[in-house]
Amino acid sequence: MLNVLVTMPFSEAQLDRMRRISPSIAVTREEPAAADYGRADVLYAGAPPRDLTRASRLKWVQLHMAGVNALHDHPLYTDSAITLTTTSGVHAATIAEYAITVLLALAHRVPRMVEWQRRGGWPPDEQRWDLFVPREIRGAALGIIGYGSIGRELARIGKTAFGMRVLACKRDPSQRADPDYCLPGTGDPEGRLPDAWLSPAQLPELLAQSDVVVMAAPLTAATRQMIGARELAAMKRSAYFINVGRGATVDEAALAQALASRTIAAAAVDVFAQEPPPAGHPLYALDNVILSPHVSGFVSSYDDWCSENLRRYLAGTPLLNQVDRARGY
Repeated sequence: MLNVLVTMPFSEAQLDRMRRISPSIAVTREEPAAADYGRADVLYAGAPPRDLTRASRLKWVQLHMAGVNALHDHPLYTDSAITLTTTSGVHAATIAEYAITVLLALAHRVPRMVEWQRRGGWPPDEQRWDLFVPREIRGAALGIIGYGSIGRELARIGKTAFGMRVLACKRDPSQRADPDYCLPGTGDPEGRLPDAWLSPAQLPELLAQSDVVVMAAPLTAATRQMIGARELAAMKRSAYFINVGRGATVDEAALAQALASRTIAAAAVDVFAQEPPPAGHPLYALDNVILSPHVSGFVSSYDDWCSENLRRYLAGTPLLNQVDRARGY
């Protein structure tokens, strides 16, 4: 019997879907602080125990997160060879949709519309054009930093819906296919969509050419504060910047300054280096940024994803989204 312990708040219906995979699986759910990890062969968790002696049978941990930067100093990550897998790809469609949503909101001046609605007024006719003329998205250049599952779905939407030119930046642009989880009908698993492939060393080229830059890279030593004052200054003054990756990949003070000085036109930020951001964070005071409380990846289908990897585990086939500790994701 394979003992699967879930410490996330799954419903009984979600747990039952996992149980139906095989009669040789026993699935239990417990609160993280009081869980009996000693019986678990497989753990589904957002916060695994730091004391690994409590989980002596553990063979595989399915993490309730797409990135593992929060675990880089965790004993499970640093002091064990236990297989780790992430939920990367589960959020891809909804995060890509979020990026498109805020892009269209910025381009069509939606925040300004809401502002006028709150005033309970209608702008004078001679001001309406200047206030609300939209930026054209069709045919624009879309620069994607981090061409993983999110970036690939964003590229698919940008190309098919808006005819955008896609510039993809990834750690190794020679590796164009993505073998990890991809919801059928979404993404770009074979890497066919980009008009240009660039390495991190070519980031200035991407920034200079793009009308929209989307940060979707994982947080590693190489990507920490990857976007700073110099990179923002390399962008077009008319460009939009969207961060759906990790907050610490961006120098937030530099971004706030670039927005305040109109070095770039506008931004949308869903992730922050400190969450929640402290009171008085400089991005709060700006009128050309959309801020959201790290919600772009909210999705209810985690148990379906875990079930797929459980099937693979029982069949002895490679698990999807295995963490490469050397790469950091």
